[in-house]
Amino acid sequence: MKKNKVWNYTILTARFLLTFIFLNYGYGKLVGDQFGITEAEMATQLKDISLFKLSWYLFDQEPFKTFVGVSQIICGILLLINRTALLGAFLFLPIIFTILTIDLSFMPPSLAEGFAWRLGFYIFLDFLILWHYKDKLRIIWDAVWLGVNTKNKFPVWAYALLPVFAVLLEAIGWIPMTVTQFIISPTETIDGLKKLPVLIGELVKQFSG
Repeated sequence: MKKNKVWNYTILTARFLLTFIFLNYGYGKLVGDQFGITEAEMATQLKDISLFKLSWYLFDQEPFKTFVGVSQIICGILLLINRTALLGAFLFLPIIFTILTIDLSFMPPSLAEGFAWRLGFYIFLDFLILWHYKDKLRIIWDAVWLGVNTKNKFPVWAYALLPVFAVLLEAIGWIPMTVTQFIISPTETIDGLKKLPVLIGELVKQFSG
């Protein structure tokens, strides 16, 4: 077997392994095999329960659990398909680094160390996959950094007014929610709007003082 074929098969094996890992863990979250605590642990006082078990209880809540599980399954499928393998390799990194951060933060040190080595190896494999597609990465890099002009020609006063227009833009984002709440419960919405000037005044005092 030629050298390049060995390399290509190694990358294919890495893609298959990462796909299997993510599909397995993603499916486990969807069917309830991962996260959650026992009834006995639920009855334990908060001060007596470990940080690891507490985090497992919190991660079992919806829609967080389903979102993570579905994200892992999608990433695994993308890694498996040739046309989307590069996209899957990119998506893999934020997911795996988040998992690694969670493990290091909440797991007991002895358990966290083992997972750190294991997840670190998966990250290494993912970087090998990205390196395998370095020619396509170079095209993306050139399109992002060489094909985009970031020099905006605006007068100085326009930059000075950016905070004002940013606040207005933020206010626009509240309009759909306010309209929806008004349709559902008009009285409560009107009462809330009446309190708005007081809240704004308190915010101004906090920032000024």
